[in-house]
Amino acid sequence: MRASSVLVTGANGEIGHGLLTRLAAEQRSIVTLDIAPLEPSLAGLVRREFTGSITDRGLLERILAEFEIDLVFHLAALLSTRAEFTPISAHQVNVDGTLNLLEFSHHEGESHGRPVVFVYPSSIAAYGLPDLETKMRARRVREDEWNAPTTMYGCNKLYCEHLGRYYARHYKQLAADPPAGRVDFRCVRFPGLISALTVPSGGTSDYAPEMIHAAARGQAYACFVRPDTRIPFMVMPDAIDALLRLASASRERLFRTAYNLTAFSPTADEICQVVTRAFPRASVQWNTDEKRQRIVDSWPADVDDSAARRDWAFAPRYDFAGAFEEYLIPTIRERYKSECQIPNPKSQVPK
Repeated sequence: MRASSVLVTGANGEIGHGLLTRLAAEQRSIVTLDIAPLEPSLAGLVRREFTGSITDRGLLERILAEFEIDLVFHLAALLSTRAEFTPISAHQVNVDGTLNLLEFSHHEGESHGRPVVFVYPSSIAAYGLPDLETKMRARRVREDEWNAPTTMYGCNKLYCEHLGRYYARHYKQLAADPPAGRVDFRCVRFPGLISALTVPSGGTSDYAPEMIHAAARGQAYACFVRPDTRIPFMVMPDAIDALLRLASASRERLFRTAYNLTAFSPTADEICQVVTRAFPRASVQWNTDEKRQRIVDSWPADVDDSAARRDWAFAPRYDFAGAFEEYLIPTIRERYKSECQIPNPKSQVPK
């Protein structure tokens, strides 16, 4: 008999680190798929590690043959900055790869006779507001508003949200016996994510984590957005909690396939003030990249996550003050203390 397991794609990424640790703590049987071998600290947590691409259908068939997958966390993606330079590759990975995984999950559902839960992290990049004035007027944007992304990554994510909804509700609807429902697609639209444990790479919202990690290392940082730039954020522990909570939610209580999430919405300058108080040697300059600024300006200053709070009791642990005082500053300080000895003043973070 095939072993029942959780499949995590893109397991080597920022979200994958925290997710694998949590799944292992719950004694779940984990199968991973990533283009690079897992870091040694992660490899010991998983039952089987596959190295390869989600675009490789033959590799997915091998996993299907060996394991009974009842839950998929599809984290693999080409992120926003890189996707703008390589849009064809981004489409192949982000869209074609997701389509492969949805087909894989459909066949798994057919094979073992129950729906496969497919958890998909989308992004605030799925939004596209036309100008800064509209952004300021829009206030808390709901899931179905301003869905006109201006980036390849955002287009990829929004389309895959619709693909997931199709597989969950309308798959082959003209067939004599429509087989929809074998994929239980569940999507979160993440804001910017900040982790204390991994250094970001390739995200247009990464100015916030880049700033704090540079400060902790005692390195100067040139922020590529204006000081008044505002978008929503959350810290990685809350993101992991959200994925696991949504995965375990009763299907009958989910009235959407895609849900907004957020925790706090500071300006870049407010983040800078907290960082420089916590790390006195920090040096932050403002060097606006107009092209990247236009992208960030097309994203909402805040989003309405009331549907997630209502349907599956989403409730982030960390607000702006707690994120820095209780998680980011102490954890990052400990991480880099061997590299630079930094005083430990109590930071006063605005609520």
